[in-house]
Amino acid sequence: MPTTVITDEQMRALLPTTKEYTVVILRAGPNLGTPEADGIIWEHARRNFALRADGVLAIVCPIADGTDIHGVGVFNLDADATRRTMAGDPAVRAGLFTYEVHPCRSFPGDALPA
Repeated sequence: MPTTVITDEQMRALLPTTKEYTVVILRAGPNLGTPEADGIIWEHARRNFALRADGVLAIVCPIADGTDIHGVGVFNLDADATRRTMAGDPAVRAGLFTYEVHPCRSFPGDALPA
C-alpha cells in the first residue's frame, strides 16, 4: 500500500512528461526445443546486449519460470520500429521465439532499482 500522497495537480503536471515506448513479450516458438536452439539463443542474447548498449532496448528481462513467456523488453522505439527490430532477431527468425508488441508510455529516466 503506497504511503506517498499524490495530488491531482501533481498528476496533471507529471502525465505530460511521459514518452512513448514499446513493450515486447517474448514467447516460446515452435522450434524452441531443437538441438541448435542453445547457440541461436546465445546470439539472441548477444544482440540484446548490443541493443541495450545502443540505447534501443531500455530494459531486458529474461524469464525462466517454466511458462511459455521467455522474456519482456522495453524498447525505446515506436511499435513499428520495434517490429522491424524484432523481425531481425536470430531466435525469432529461427522460430525459437514469437513475440507480441504493445505500445505504452512511461517516464523517461525510470529505472529498475539497483
